[in-house]
Amino acid sequence: MKILGIDPGTATTGFGLISKTGANLTLLDCGIVSTPKTLDMPKRLTILFDDLTEIIKHHHPDVVAVEKLFFTSNITTAMSVSQARGIILLVAAQQNIPVAEYTPLQVKMSATGYGKATKKQVQEMVKKILKLNTTPKPDDAADALAIAICHSANRI
Repeated sequence: MKILGIDPGTATTGFGLISKTGANLTLLDCGIVSTPKTLDMPKRLTILFDDLTEIIKHHHPDVVAVEKLFFTSNITTAMSVSQARGIILLVAAQQNIPVAEYTPLQVKMSATGYGKATKKQVQEMVKKILKLNTTPKPDDAADALAIAICHSANRI
């Protein structure tokens, strides 16, 4: 089974694709979709839409796992991340791929066993779980892999 984890954002959206065979998890691909801050929001969302559509068409994942929005005191950030999440959900729906959503707490618990784990702790566990020599970079890609790992532990 191929699981595409996505860490939503407007400036940077991380993606991480893993394969699960039995209890084995294997990294297939990871990276980011970046949009220039100089562009207006509709153009940035179009870039995200086009790039995610291409990633999904290229890799044919069985499921997309997305981090749920965590509301903070910065409503502007929450709104732009919500827009990015909407694009992610739309792309998955258009490609007829089921979507699973996880809170940051669920992702941290799946990766480390500790809901208050730091970003660095989560990234180190992603490296260990996927048997990698180095921590995936950039951070958004590692976060997306943690989301995919969370799905593999919770839904399969």
